[in-house]
Amino acid sequence: MIRAVLVINNQGKPRLAKFYNYTPVEQQQQIIRTIYSVLCLQSNFIDGASIFGQDTHLVYKLFATLYFVFVFDSSENELAMFDLIQVYVETLEKGFNNVCELDIVLNYTKMHTILNEMILGGQVVETNSQNIIQAVEEISKLEKVTAATKLISKSASILWG
Repeated sequence: MIRAVLVINNQGKPRLAKFYNYTPVEQQQQIIRTIYSVLCLQSNFIDGASIFGQDTHLVYKLFATLYFVFVFDSSENELAMFDLIQVYVETLEKGFNNVCELDIVLNYTKMHTILNEMILGGQVVETNSQNIIQAVEEISKLEKVTAATKLISKSASILWG
C-alpha cells in the first residue's frame, strides 16, 4: 500500500502532501522535514523505517526543482513505485504543458485530481496517462457546468424570486 505521496521543492517547502493513513498535521510537517533532510543525502531508494516505522520504503525522483516522493510498504515493488513517479510526472506534463513549480502552486486542485485518478486509498488504480488526462478533462467540464448551473439558478432566483 502507498502510505503517502509528497512533492517538495528544493528548499524543503511541500507543494503536495497526500497521506493515505490518518496522520496529524504536526506529524505530517515533521515527516516532511525529516524526509527532506534525508533526500539530500541518499540515493533514490530509501529505507523509511526510521521515519515511518517498520516495513516502509521511500522512492523519489528529482525533476527540475521538485522532489516527487512515494512512501509505501513492502507489498509494493520499489521499481514499480519508481516508474509510477515517472507516470505521474508525465501526466502532469500533459496536463500543464511543461509543468513547473508555479503551475503546481496555482493549480493544486488539478494536481490532486490527477493523483486521485492514479491512486485511490493507497492503491494504484490507473497508470495510463492518456486515460488519466481524459478523466481529469471530464471532471473539469463537469465542474464548469455545475458552476454555470449554480450561477444561473442564483441569478434566476434574484430576478424571479
